[in-house]
Amino acid sequence: MRRIGVLHAIGAAVGLWLGAAQAQDLSALAYLDAGQSHIAETGGQTELSLSLTQPVPYRAFLLDQPPRLVMDFREVDFSRAAPQDLLGEGLVQDLRWGAFRPGWSRLVAELSGPAMIVETVELTEGMDGAAQINIALQPVDNKEFKAHSGVPESALWDLPQPAAVEPPKTRQTGEGPLLVVLDPGHGGIDPGAEVEGRQEAVLVLGFARELRDTLRRAGIRVLMTREENVFVPLETRITVARASGADLFLSLHADTVPETNVTGATIYLLDQEASDAASQKLAERHDRADLLAGVDLSGHDDEVATILMELARAETRPRSLRLAQTLAGAMKTDGIKMHRHAIQAADFSVLKSPDFPSALLELGFMSSAADRARLLDAEWRARMAAAILRGIETWAQADAAEARLLRQ
Repeated sequence: MRRIGVLHAIGAAVGLWLGAAQAQDLSALAYLDAGQSHIAETGGQTELSLSLTQPVPYRAFLLDQPPRLVMDFREVDFSRAAPQDLLGEGLVQDLRWGAFRPGWSRLVAELSGPAMIVETVELTEGMDGAAQINIALQPVDNKEFKAHSGVPESALWDLPQPAAVEPPKTRQTGEGPLLVVLDPGHGGIDPGAEVEGRQEAVLVLGFARELRDTLRRAGIRVLMTREENVFVPLETRITVARASGADLFLSLHADTVPETNVTGATIYLLDQEASDAASQKLAERHDRADLLAGVDLSGHDDEVATILMELARAETRPRSLRLAQTLAGAMKTDGIKMHRHAIQAADFSVLKSPDFPSALLELGFMSSAADRARLLDAEWRARMAAAILRGIETWAQADAAEARLLRQ
């Protein structure tokens, strides 16, 4: 057995163990062997042991709110294992993993309380090149945890800075093709709602692809915030729409609610104060996905920026409302099952751009057996896509006419 590297740490830890990896080609994916991996408590410490088919560069660090261990890897295929296969005793309460961005994977372990990384080591075993990554965690108080948690600085791992973009374009007047940005919710490490083996991230991605094709056949330009089952941070979704000069932004979801009798499509608009407790919980769950994936959401707008964005939203807010009303009308006309409160408001971060009208469409609720059946029905999805197309076309014509009047 070869010990590639050991790091005793107080607080956040970074591991970049290349050792034996330099002697072999890492182009093939490393796989997680769940049978040889475990999470256990020993001597007051929690040990997370991951068995991989080959060594990979990796890092480990801690983040707060909620307390969690984050591990990044040069791409690892987790498809042969399920998180619950590893869960055992100790600090780790919940576990998720998956693709984070091209070429990189991420594991997030939610902890029952503040902790510190006391040791991280990667070992190679035998001639087959397999590797074992061991992380040891120890409970600490909040003060010590906060002093040593945070994303470590590293040019290799840090996400790229947002690209500089041109000033927002003027609103559409019908003189050119409409540009719609479709945002399939969740993805990758964040599967969204999961019911009976179905993942929200996969279902809404499939529908988004069908809707994209429907819109394009009608001459509408379409851009998607993700084309595959990968994780995309909320801020990046907005950045993609702004950089493309979107005319409108439509986020697609199919969440769950505790009440199984809640059913039907729902359209949400941005409101700093959620319209009800259920809407607030939905918004919190959507934002929580970024937190659990290790994305830093600690930035705050300064007072001037906040005022300027509110001024811009004063123009886009009524346009978003008309979009929601037109979409809801088209769906009802086509016999699409709607929630009894078809249009609601909530503080969804993905709707906060002031540049263009935006809405979040819950296609249905996966907690409802009837809605799940509709989501899996190709004929229903085609009807929903056609209704959305008619709603967008009707809205765009009226919106363009208003823009031409204002320009005069």
